[in-house]
Amino acid sequence: MSSSFSIIRDQTPATAIPRGAVVAMGNFDGVHRGHRAVIAAATAMAKRLGRPALAVTFEPHPRSFFSPHTPQFRLTDERGKLRLLAGAGLDGAVVMTFNAERAGTSAQDFIRNELIGRLGISGISIGYDFHFGKGRVGSAALLQSEASRLGIEVHVQPHIDIDERPVSSTAIRMALAEGQIADATAMLDGPWFVTGEVVHGAKRGRDLGFPTANIRLDPQCGLRHGIYAVRVGRGERRIDGVASFGRRPMFDNGAPLLEIFLFDFKDILYGETLDVAFIAYIRDELKFDGLDALIRQMDDDSAKARAALAAAPDAFPKFGRLD
Repeated sequence: MSSSFSIIRDQTPATAIPRGAVVAMGNFDGVHRGHRAVIAAATAMAKRLGRPALAVTFEPHPRSFFSPHTPQFRLTDERGKLRLLAGAGLDGAVVMTFNAERAGTSAQDFIRNELIGRLGISGISIGYDFHFGKGRVGSAALLQSEASRLGIEVHVQPHIDIDERPVSSTAIRMALAEGQIADATAMLDGPWFVTGEVVHGAKRGRDLGFPTANIRLDPQCGLRHGIYAVRVGRGERRIDGVASFGRRPMFDNGAPLLEIFLFDFKDILYGETLDVAFIAYIRDELKFDGLDALIRQMDDDSAKARAALAAAPDAFPKFGRLD
């Protein structure tokens, strides 16, 4: 792997694209264990052939293009996905804009014009269930037939199971929607995370002795409302804490907000961008009889969060640096 991670886009000149790369192709939402197996096969092939290894992925997610009015709970936004890909042993990523033109390109033309003509690939790794091209006609079988005929090595990754259940982005979204953080972590091979800017809140936590850093998540985020043990990344520093995600039934039942109480931490964070990794689910969001009961519960939540975090001392996403 090279020391830097290159990002190639539609407008990148041909002279800046490494020819003969081995590519791992997919949407890679979440970069979960199944995706990592596809990537590992590509990096192994690239090492054997003496070639660079790249991911080929699509933005926006094709689901958003085809169903723009349907809520789409993405596990990772574009930058989050690229940071995970950069930490997965690849030399770079080709980010293809998914628009009407690309949606209307036949699978054969995509292979001929994009993979062979523009990228000049020497090998490709793909998941067994990944489809591409107009009408989703492109499949692993078609790719094997077309690419192999042209002397391009193809690896098709079978599904990855955990406890006899296939790993998929859909299964991870369902786990997060149910608060099953341990299941999501197992399928992702690391904790699920969000990234966001700290914004001003109502300052209620400060008055209660639990000052919080507040982050507004994507409105389409499908995470279950409740209390979580979290580990926060501030640059290279890691800070443990407990977080509430929800509508604050004790106060206003407003728009969902992530409110993070950081343990043993006093700095002002407004305007900073933080990574928040979800380590354990503690309980549902509740309404209490009064503030004293709420404070007692928050003390109990903090103790449970500290215990969960102590049991997972190194848990954090495996990020790489982007150019």
